[in-house]
Amino acid sequence: MTKLCATTVVLFLTIVTAIEGEDSIPNLTILDTNPITKEESRHTFFGFIQVGVVSNSSQKNAYTFETDRIRLGWKYISGPLAAKVFLDFAKEKADNGGIGVSDVVKDAFIAYKFSNAAVIKIGVIKTPLGMSFTIPGWNLDVIKRGFDKKLALERAFGVMISGRNIGFDNYGKVDGLEMGHERPWKGFGYDLMISGQNGRSGAVTNANPGDGNAFIGRIMFDWTELLHAEASYGISQSAGGIDASKYNPNTGSKDYKVFNFGIDSHFNSANIKAEYFDTKNIRGVAGWNIKTMALTGTYYLVDTLEVAVKYIGGIGEKIGFYGTNVSNTYLGLNYYINPKNNKMDRQSKRKRNRHRIQLNYVLAGGDAGNVNSNVSAVFEKYASGAFYNENTILLQYQFKF
Repeated sequence: MTKLCATTVVLFLTIVTAIEGEDSIPNLTILDTNPITKEESRHTFFGFIQVGVVSNSSQKNAYTFETDRIRLGWKYISGPLAAKVFLDFAKEKADNGGIGVSDVVKDAFIAYKFSNAAVIKIGVIKTPLGMSFTIPGWNLDVIKRGFDKKLALERAFGVMISGRNIGFDNYGKVDGLEMGHERPWKGFGYDLMISGQNGRSGAVTNANPGDGNAFIGRIMFDWTELLHAEASYGISQSAGGIDASKYNPNTGSKDYKVFNFGIDSHFNSANIKAEYFDTKNIRGVAGWNIKTMALTGTYYLVDTLEVAVKYIGGIGEKIGFYGTNVSNTYLGLNYYINPKNNKMDRQSKRKRNRHRIQLNYVLAGGDAGNVNSNVSAVFEKYASGAFYNENTILLQYQFKF
């Protein structure tokens, strides 16, 4: 993996020095035409890196450096055929999620498009559950996704059929390969997926290929920039591991069940989002349940500066412990370095977000301010994601090509 990464970086730098300006070769796309069918193929190399600093009172040092993501990918499209490989070199080489491939592999799938309403993917795929989770990591409003991230079903090895832009005359430039909703359209969309156990999720443990399946469905409706709404539901069998259910099927490993609903709306310079999670039987434990609500708002002050506020609160319970509630509130500034445009709509923001500096101040609320066994057992230890028990300062620089 190290040699592959080094070779690719050298190749990328060689190409970049040969061109003048970002628009000469957009996204490092290479075109190739089949001499028999005349079908044009597109090979696109892409990637991004996020490096940052974290500071709070519990650290021994005043601050620590961290790297959220070091990702490099390749996409291929030729007529109805498509493929994608996406690697994260900030992850471990081991298969800690038990899905059959190294954690370094984020996406690795092949796809065939019958129409906008029917696209089939097979391989390692981001599951279609969680509105914020299906937004790319480089396109987030604040630095962290929030502690609901691990309640989603993450990526898994499986098969999925998707449809987009159904019902209103092909308004948007969507093709069924998208997982997020950055490109708006008019009409309905859907995803149906079956996979192995979702061991990369913080809510599923001891997963192994062949031990169980997961079933996920999502339905969406878009109306230009003004409205994106989606609802999804998923089940991952034997979420605590198959051995527990064999020895004690009555109290052993239960199926993890999760429901998600989200709304996203853009109004000129402003954007608002709301998202809800309702989860049951985390890590296969009957009665370990968490509900979360996230509210996000952004507003462009000038072409290069945006303010962002995100509140995420959760209520959790677990057998043997008292219930607890926590919250994290992000107060943020996003500074855009050499922005691609001065447009504020959802799709243009993808281009603006390529190169930026983000500063967040995170306020810990509810029981999060009191570190105790209930908070650790219900939220922090197994299904927390980015969860802060105390006020924290985050700073991140992001570069994407």
